[in-house]
Amino acid sequence: MMRIVFGAVLGLLVTYPALLAIVLSVACVVLMQPVVLAFAAGVILWPRLARTVRGWAR
Repeated sequence: MMRIVFGAVLGLLVTYPALLAIVLSVACVVLMQPVVLAFAAGVILWPRLARTVRGWAR
């Protein structure tokens, strides 16, 4: 499913170069926010953190 979504988004970005500029500018603005970066890191690292803490409790 993710391959199809990724392919569709990539196809749109190649077809409409102006859309690529808009997406890149929005992504840069979003990624410059420390709260967004902290949230994304928490979401990505949550499974590993949960396993580590569970290991401490044993």
